[in-house]
Amino acid sequence: MKHPMKSLLSTTALALALGFGAAIPMAQAQVLELAVDASPAGLDPHIITAFASFQIINGTIYEGLTAVDKDLKVVPALATSWTVSPDGKTYVFKLVTNAVFHDGSKMEAADVVASLHRVLSKDIASPLASRLGTMDTATATDAGTVTIVLKEPQAAFLSALASIAIVPRAFEANKDGLQRQPDGTGPFKFVEWQPNGFIALAKHAAYWNKGLPKLDGVRFNIAPESATRQVGLSSGQYAMLPNIDAATALQLKGKPNVKLSETLELAYTLVGMNASRPPFDNAKVREALNTALDRNEIAQAALYGAGVPGGPLSPALKEWASETKDFPCYTHSASRAQALLKEAGVAGPVAITLLVLPRQDIRDIAQVVQAQLNQAGFKVELRIPELGQFVQDWRNSNFDAFVSANAGAVDPDDTFYRTFRTGGSTNVFKYSNPELDTLLDTARSDTNTASRKAAYTKVQSMLACSGPASFLTYSQLFTAARANVQGFDIIANRSLSALSTTSLAR
Repeated sequence: MKHPMKSLLSTTALALALGFGAAIPMAQAQVLELAVDASPAGLDPHIITAFASFQIINGTIYEGLTAVDKDLKVVPALATSWTVSPDGKTYVFKLVTNAVFHDGSKMEAADVVASLHRVLSKDIASPLASRLGTMDTATATDAGTVTIVLKEPQAAFLSALASIAIVPRAFEANKDGLQRQPDGTGPFKFVEWQPNGFIALAKHAAYWNKGLPKLDGVRFNIAPESATRQVGLSSGQYAMLPNIDAATALQLKGKPNVKLSETLELAYTLVGMNASRPPFDNAKVREALNTALDRNEIAQAALYGAGVPGGPLSPALKEWASETKDFPCYTHSASRAQALLKEAGVAGPVAITLLVLPRQDIRDIAQVVQAQLNQAGFKVELRIPELGQFVQDWRNSNFDAFVSANAGAVDPDDTFYRTFRTGGSTNVFKYSNPELDTLLDTARSDTNTASRKAAYTKVQSMLACSGPASFLTYSQLFTAARANVQGFDIIANRSLSALSTTSLAR
């Protein structure tokens, strides 16, 4: 199906802004217009945590040594190949030879080493630091070779590296320089950020993977209202709505010239609890909150049935995830929740404030959670700040509890270690459990799949009912696009790296 060029391509002004000028006539330029619901809180790949930021930079502006493909397999990226020593401690990576940063400088081993050091820097305070927690040294053996020595084996090291973007070495000690002016090796380079307006990316003409990207540019239009995004896609103003919720997808289903793609995502929705302050410093109260929740009702009411109740790991990870029937607290009972509060010695109703991620599906979930908890001995107030304030309060553990979505990963170590281990870089719950720590440490260094699975089964059992997070649902993730958008694959981790292979049919 062909569509008017004006419906999917930017104006001449945008072409000039992206640096196309007369070199690429407007009739030939392919600039993909996307609409997203929120402006990012920042664009530094080693600092950002919000999905609104991640989807703009992951695999588009930035790349790691490895990547995760649409089948959730770890594949080469800036590292073309690697070898691992027999003891599992030494990795030698061979780098692509023609990668260039968007500032024009050549990407070399020294940049990889600096990027790893930056993530581990206490001054940078990266939420990714725990993923490199076993790293002992990183050395530029030569310009095209990096040798990483671990203190102990890390079974998920290659998948962990997929989340570590490589940045120019000049930014190793610079905490602020990449938040609004990103500089990576990816297929698209940053051009402009109009606050609450749009973020424009242009084709990286010197991209190392020849023939890509196929698009000349991508523009992320900030459109907070779902109705605005839907009308824009239906009319052809926008070519794609990435990573949308079920409510939006249902509104678009069957619309002319609109196609939907979907997958069960790795990310989970949750109620996170601050284990360092009352009432959630008491494990019985945490169990009571879990027991008060009706996860099936949450999936039906807030996700329109396009999602499933889940435990600590996504059901998409069939080889790792325990079934919800294994967790006693997943049997909803308001009376049992009230009895647990009584056992905890907490006088009811238990007043708490829920900090809510300002995303429509999370708002909907929070309202259902509020109603359920209020029937089971709690008195819940919702607080919905703007995204930047939410992220700040979340990182500073400035909450009684919060309702949000946490990213999952292809390996349980990437999901659990940084989030629930004592001192983990995203353990905003301030949770500490020595028995859990021992299991996580053991499973991290174990290279035997069967014993790792046994350890993570125990971890899931420990976290599901009395841990600091009530795991709620795993949603069907949707992307809606115009019929002439080709070559895009939806990925369960919300990455838009497939934009590099995307094109627009004439």
